Amino acid sequence: MRALGIGLLLGVGLFCIWWSMWPRTGRTTSPTRTSVSARLQDEITQAGYASVTPGNVVTACAVGGLLVFVPVYAITGVIPIALCFGPMAAYAPLALVRSRARKRRTQMRDLWPDAVDNISSAVRAGLALPEALSQLSIRGPEELRPAFAAFAEDYRATGRFSECLDRLKDRLADPVGDRLVESLRIAREVGGSDLGRLLRTLSTFLREDARTRAELETRQGWTVNAARLACAAPWIVLAMLAFQRDSLHAYSSATGALVLAIGAGLTVVAYRLMVRIGRLTQEERVLR
Repeated sequence: MRALGIGLLLGVGLFCIWWSMWPRTGRTTSPTRTSVSARLQDEITQAGYASVTPGNVVTACAVGGLLVFVPVYAITGVIPIALCFGPMAAYAPLALVRSRARKRRTQMRDLWPDAVDNISSAVRAGLALPEALSQLSIRGPEELRPAFAAFAEDYRATGRFSECLDRLKDRLADPVGDRLVESLRIAREVGGSDLGRLLRTLSTFLREDARTRAELETRQGWTVNAARLACAAPWIVLAMLAFQRDSLHAYSSATGALVLAIGAGLTVVAYRLMVRIGRLTQEERVLR
């Protein structure tokens, strides 16, 4: 028994020596992904609804779906038809937020070069970085003035440049704003004489990017609108047929419900494919 214990200890010791000879590989960390709530909050901010929260949007979706589901079911008496139009109405508030955010991103894309030029001119004139940013609340583009006015108030109240930049990024919720803010933060902390050149390069790049995207969006706009009309046409026809007794009787059966379910699934798949193929990729916020 004693010999068995000595043998086990010897075996464990040899295994530990063998295990220590192999280097431990570092645990790979997956890149941090932005949560759904954070992405929705960015879209709300980009849409200009500063006082709206993601919870408000979700509540509006639920209320909108119920407000359509109940009347449609009361008029037609067919649950499958009500289940088709209820989710469409529930998606309407989210679609409104995303549409307005997309439109304001297009407007901001044309405004950022002028804002960068204003900062570059202020820096060349000898203004400090906080003052160069604060003057955008008066001389900058109209859409950007509220965010930079809030930055000026924060800096006058606290005097903490880095924290005020973080709040400015949250108010803008824009990838270009993130890059500009981080460039200014590095210039403030590290120093150097290349800030003016960096700002001029960024302004030139933004103008070229805006011009290229405008041309591509003009060419693809009619294709996207035609695809949206093709997805909406069957449901417009269904809405018109919902007032006929024969159609209501057909869709109240199991076969009719199956047809509606298959049609809804195909419409969702086709719409998502259309959006993915036809829409240009949007720049993500990687410098939050």
